[in-house]
Amino acid sequence: MLWNDYFVVVYRILSYLYDCLKKDEKVNREAISPQGLNIVSGYWMYILEYLQKYNRINDISLGKTAETTKIDDIEITPKGIIYLFTDPTMKRAKEFIENELYSVFISDIQ
Repeated sequence: MLWNDYFVVVYRILSYLYDCLKKDEKVNREAISPQGLNIVSGYWMYILEYLQKYNRINDISLGKTAETTKIDDIEITPKGIIYLFTDPTMKRAKEFIENELYSVFISDIQ
């Protein structure tokens, strides 16, 4: 897996939204923007469209571009939470992220 693989990006979005929900914090649009996720806007739009289609996130106003898409009230749904914790591919994405972050941490202290 790579940082821009579909399932890694989905895991990052859903886990961030779930964390915001648990902490009763407002979602920082920049954290899940194409720039924040380091992906192109067309790919970002595709991911959000399918997360919405499969009820992993609530209804958002998808525009024709990332700039016209309104995600101010975006939140994870109960189906999204279940997917985040039970899907085997999400578990692999989580392991990838944890391993990559650990590798960066180790290389920084050496």
